[in-house]
Amino acid sequence: METHGNSNKKQKLSNTIENWGMQRATNVTYQAHHVSRNKRGQVVGTRGGFRGCTVWLTGLSGAGKTTVSMALEEYLVCHGIPCYTLDGDNIRQGLNKNLGFSPEDREENIRRIAEVARLFADAGLVCLASFISPYSRDRLNARKIHEAAGLPFFEVFVDAPLDVCEQRDVKGLYKKARAGEIRGFTGIDSEYEKPEAPELVLKTDSCSVNECIQQLVDLLQERDIVPVDASYEVKELYVQENKLDLAKADAETLPAVQIGKLDMQWVQVLAEGWATPLNGFMREREYLQCLHFDCLLDGKTEATSCLSDVKLLRQRKKKLSGCETFPAPDL
Repeated sequence: METHGNSNKKQKLSNTIENWGMQRATNVTYQAHHVSRNKRGQVVGTRGGFRGCTVWLTGLSGAGKTTVSMALEEYLVCHGIPCYTLDGDNIRQGLNKNLGFSPEDREENIRRIAEVARLFADAGLVCLASFISPYSRDRLNARKIHEAAGLPFFEVFVDAPLDVCEQRDVKGLYKKARAGEIRGFTGIDSEYEKPEAPELVLKTDSCSVNECIQQLVDLLQERDIVPVDASYEVKELYVQENKLDLAKADAETLPAVQIGKLDMQWVQVLAEGWATPLNGFMREREYLQCLHFDCLLDGKTEATSCLSDVKLLRQRKKKLSGCETFPAPDL
């Protein structure tokens, strides 16, 4: 009878869990990555050095975690840094679809994610973990999992006031929570424990997405995860319109040199930023670096505005000796 009773009890419990599980994680929406697998595959391994780490973005729903993490992922991949975002909604549609939002389930949710993030980081990727992760002890455990493996872990508090998050309410979850349709919703009837000493705080109510990305990139550069030269953008060298008259007047005082149409086309190439990170024609040092190493060493940008055309006659070179700048006439 005891065995039978236990069997019935287990059966009832099993049915309860099964039915409960069918109702879990219903308020989630798949977040599409901005980077395709083909694009990601093109850059894995294109930069030397191990860069595996986890950037853990925590904050209220609607604070901007997903927006920032997806934008950072796109930025890093486009600059040759292999990266992948683990998003809360995405994870709950697969790996953690059997978990709800009780304190125990939240703890297990973060534990699993931390272990997966560790694997991504160990594979050499910058792993961006975008999760509310409301409890300090769970985030601390995620950090310890990485520290035990000797992998960098950066906690980033995506800080936006509750009223701002409610105003955004892209998924309509706050409205449902206020109406009592969702129980245990963080910030409404479930506490969020703010990080006490995060590596970075992003004020998304006052900073744009691009400003947040720059702060994150600065952090990763300071910690030697992202090389300094990886953040170089294509830089156009046109004179700004409000400085054009001043530049022309300055050019009138400089010695001039005649160049051909082909050379002038190269000037146009430089002006449009196609030679980034060069800010001018190559000098001997840059040329030798590219000849022997196929790159500029140490990611340095050589700012030189002097045109070094090997076809210039020696007399013209002598005439221009000591000149750091001179104008090229229009053709």
